[in-house]
Amino acid sequence: NWSIGRAGMHYRELIPGRWGGRYVGSQIRIEQGGPVPDYVHYHHVRFQMIYCRRGWARLVYEDQGEAFLFSAGDCVLQPPQIRHRVLEASAGLEVVELGCPAVHPTFGDGSMALPTSQLRPERLFHQQRFVHHRAAAANWCVEAEGLCFRDCGIAAATGNLADVRVWRSAGAAAVPLTHHADLRFLYLLAGRAELVGVGTERAFLSVDDVLCVPPGAGVELVPDAGCEWLQVDL
Repeated sequence: NWSIGRAGMHYRELIPGRWGGRYVGSQIRIEQGGPVPDYVHYHHVRFQMIYCRRGWARLVYEDQGEAFLFSAGDCVLQPPQIRHRVLEASAGLEVVELGCPAVHPTFGDGSMALPTSQLRPERLFHQQRFVHHRAAAANWCVEAEGLCFRDCGIAAATGNLADVRVWRSAGAAAVPLTHHADLRFLYLLAGRAELVGVGTERAFLSVDDVLCVPPGAGVELVPDAGCEWLQVDL
């Protein structure tokens, strides 16, 4: 179900029960392209990231230089309380956003104009550094035969609070999803995959499906060739 949120954006919740209130996952869509009626604002969060699923947006962030194009496949880490603004978006822009905690306040900042005069890419905001991961310039690392990933750089920028990767299969064998974090979140970007595991019925994932895996779950993903998925460990 879609609902209307800030600046006329459409929201769809992705994490069942918000994982006990600890995390919120949203698919956010802007249907009409052009300038976005947004304002300089910031969030009181522990963690917040945005992945561009479709289309593009023009964003600007505190102390990160001029506004930039946020394109399909890109990812940003929004450190706690960094001021930012969405300036413009393509028609049909869609992003996937994850935040912690699930309920967190958002404040406007009428005293700050963006972009700021300073460029401070290494600045820490509550011990986190802003990240703009560009898909077009990303390096793919081989994990196993038929399986590779690109690291979005968020583990390094958050002191391993979160790890964000995009995985791609070229006909890989089963990929174990067992983990020891609090949540493993998967969003299928392309292709199809089967979920298998002890005590589970056969289940299939297709494009835009979401899988939330609790710690210790003995499940595996069997991806088709060409399957891609966003994976976030929190």
